[in-house]
Amino acid sequence: MAYEPTATDQQTLLDFFLGMDTPHGFRAEFIEGEIVVSPPTDGDHEDYLSTLVRQLIRSSATEMDVSGNKGLVLPSGGRCTRNHVIPDATVAPRRLRRFRGAEPWMPPDGIALVAEVTSTKPSGDRIAERHCYARGALPLYLLVDRETSTVTLFSEPEGDDYRESHSVAFGKPLPLPAPFSFTLETGDFL
Repeated sequence: MAYEPTATDQQTLLDFFLGMDTPHGFRAEFIEGEIVVSPPTDGDHEDYLSTLVRQLIRSSATEMDVSGNKGLVLPSGGRCTRNHVIPDATVAPRRLRRFRGAEPWMPPDGIALVAEVTSTKPSGDRIAERHCYARGALPLYLLVDRETSTVTLFSEPEGDDYRESHSVAFGKPLPLPAPFSFTLETGDFL
């Protein structure tokens, strides 16, 4: 029989997580009740992320701010219990100034999009984090999947998942809805 942690165990784990001294360059996340520590990303990961961020800033119909590695606190429940996640990119309209004065771990209010580029554990980006982002009512989740050579936009969060998703192969355009209102070019991911 599998061990089911009690609420007290979960709080102890969360307290431990929040007090962790993560090694320089590593990042820690608390996803679905598990502490996940990730090593620094490789150069290809950073190139994909830079390509994406450049388009988000230059082409968006609404001026955007982008934060890399911003801690978000998402509502617990369903498939997500006491989640503290760090998307590769967190994007919000510039007029909101969501990152100015924000605590290291902030609620997702006003965030327009979160983005992930897959790395060493792509299933976490594809499944666990997708469910947590939906649970947090983040309106758009953009996944650049290096293993499958696809870009997927998840939208219309409902409960623990998104009702809509649209995937394209690298090299194909992906329309982004308002407030971005532009077509993401994925050819640079090839």
